[in-house]
Amino acid sequence: MKKILLICVLAILFVAVSGVGLYSYYIRPVDNKKVEKIVEIEKNSTSKIIAKELKKNNIIKSDLFFLLYLKVNNVNDLKAGRYKLNSSMTLKEIVDIIKNGKIYTDDTIRITFREGINYREFARIVEKNTNNSYDDVLNILNDKEYLNSLIEDYWFLTDKILDDKIYYPLEGYLFPDTYEFKNKDVTVPEIIKKLLDQMDKVLSPYSNKIEIDKYNVHELLTLASIAEKEVSNKSNEDDRKKVVSVFVNRLNKGISLGSDITTRYSIKLDESRPLTKSEYASNSPYNTRNINNVGLIPSPICMVSKDSIEASIDRIDTNYLYFISNISTGETFFFEKSNEFEAKKQELSKVNGGY
Repeated sequence: MKKILLICVLAILFVAVSGVGLYSYYIRPVDNKKVEKIVEIEKNSTSKIIAKELKKNNIIKSDLFFLLYLKVNNVNDLKAGRYKLNSSMTLKEIVDIIKNGKIYTDDTIRITFREGINYREFARIVEKNTNNSYDDVLNILNDKEYLNSLIEDYWFLTDKILDDKIYYPLEGYLFPDTYEFKNKDVTVPEIIKKLLDQMDKVLSPYSNKIEIDKYNVHELLTLASIAEKEVSNKSNEDDRKKVVSVFVNRLNKGISLGSDITTRYSIKLDESRPLTKSEYASNSPYNTRNINNVGLIPSPICMVSKDSIEASIDRIDTNYLYFISNISTGETFFFEKSNEFEAKKQELSKVNGGY
């Protein structure tokens, strides 16, 4: 009896191990050659028809296992369309693409939005790559109903963006990255939604920290955006954190931020040139070189990277109140005392050319 029981246990174990092995085999890619195929899935196609089409194109190893995978994972909403698939994709990747309807079209466009660009630059890039005009991108921000709908849809957007002093309500909230769109007819709301969705993914892991932070999400993104523009060496995360610490220390002491970057934004200056005395003296709430403008500026001033967001949320404590960068090398120097800062500023005056 014990012998029969042992045989049964071993048989069950054999079947289980074999099953796991087969499952692992069939969910892996067909090969690593990345052979691309355009697979057409007609409307009202059954799972069985889709499985045969994928097997015919050598995208999956087994049409029967494909059907089993769908059943086990409770997938029953595969969408019709043209899909670009390749033989190096896992079964999960293939199913996710068809389930999410990531349809391939020959006129699909890719647009890159770099960190550090402002909303005007964003509008120029959209105009260059799509059938939307520069004014289309700017004018949508005048639609209060549209902005309120976004506030309802995204937890990190609040009434703060509706402040009349803000130049562009969505400045700093659109996440910089490379995005795919169906074609040049993509609408401005579709573009904005995709960038806000990505910002949601980036910010959500920090939502608990943001909730208990002394600064709200609007203020944190504002700090992040200034650090984004101020740090010359974009690969130096420590510099970003130190720059944020400088501004936090100045805020705590009631000192104006003294940032040329914000002053440039205040006059909507995108070109590279030294600022004039009158520009430094302007009363814009974005002009933090005006010593009477104490506190944070009304909004972020550019698209912010994940590193800058982390620098503003996971802040470090320093005693620094000043910093200056060598524009030529990207190195940033930090100081506690004004005389040390002024000496370094004089030293770098020729290199920085008045910046």
